[in-house]
Amino acid sequence: MSNEQTNQPLKPVNWGVLGAGNFAQKVSLPGMKQGPLTQLAALASRDTVKARAAAQALGIPKAYGSYEELLADPDIEVVYNPLPNHMHVEWTVRAARAGKHVLCEKPIALDADIAETLTSVQRETGKLICEAFMIRYHPQWRLAREWVQSGRIGDLVSVQTAFSYFNRDAANIRNRKDVGGGALYDIGCYAVNTSRYLFGREPVRAVALIERDPDFGTDRLTSGLLDFGGAHLTFTCSTQAVPFQRVNALGTKGRIEIEIPFNAPADRPCRIFLDDGSILGGGAAEETTFPIVDQYHLQSEAFSRAVRTGSEVENGPEIAVGNMRVIDALFRSAASGGWERIARRGAQP
Repeated sequence: MSNEQTNQPLKPVNWGVLGAGNFAQKVSLPGMKQGPLTQLAALASRDTVKARAAAQALGIPKAYGSYEELLADPDIEVVYNPLPNHMHVEWTVRAARAGKHVLCEKPIALDADIAETLTSVQRETGKLICEAFMIRYHPQWRLAREWVQSGRIGDLVSVQTAFSYFNRDAANIRNRKDVGGGALYDIGCYAVNTSRYLFGREPVRAVALIERDPDFGTDRLTSGLLDFGGAHLTFTCSTQAVPFQRVNALGTKGRIEIEIPFNAPADRPCRIFLDDGSILGGGAAEETTFPIVDQYHLQSEAFSRAVRTGSEVENGPEIAVGNMRVIDALFRSAASGGWERIARRGAQP
């Protein structure tokens, strides 16, 4: 009988963090440390001084000067992997084989074949592996999906997504092609993942257009179209455009608009809108406002709860592989100039 069934409080889960990157220190870890089930117990960097400074700033008791030391710590139960994209699979595999569950940042790999490694490693080790699409834990996305599934907007026929920011810093990993930088890997993956989440099925083919930065070689502007069989995702993502994000889900009877779909703020409420289209310009839209939450906190707590109770996690490796199959097809399409088929295997999104 589980703790939840006996109403006993669950024991906190000890987490270890690989790396001391800016994103982890300033965005994800502050939310994760809110607990109560997620206990940030150790942080590792290849620079001992950097590890100690980051751990001290975040109130993490242990600091290691190598990733291997953290994986060897028997007290660590879960590893959070926010390393650069090209290091995700290697260190997720090493962590799982060291007996740790793993929450790995997106994109979980740089192509589907490499990502497939993680499905076999999860079976081999029995450890939970999850791609960190934190948006799936935010109540605005849970409600949007509920509205779609319950028919509040009729049949979902189109999802339209825009996501952009401006960054031309040559030293930033998002502008380094060799480590998996570029718009599609960094933010286009959200459009792919959330459309699969709303439609509840896989797309069958993809077409894309990519504009590459002449200095970095990364895709700085990517637009794509996914065919879900009678329904579409259309999206644009860019690393060199005005900061903006928005999702519109169009149905046969209504529309859902998510105002801040991806970087949902942790310091103010979020809003989504349900519109029957009876007044042009959204005049008939009904607003739903959500209390302040931190989606990184919700994500880590859900993962910790799954570790303690044996429940399923969102966005496991098979679903993550499905996302990479779509991204692979989009890259192939940009190169070929035509539609590319997407393999349909694995778990439903």
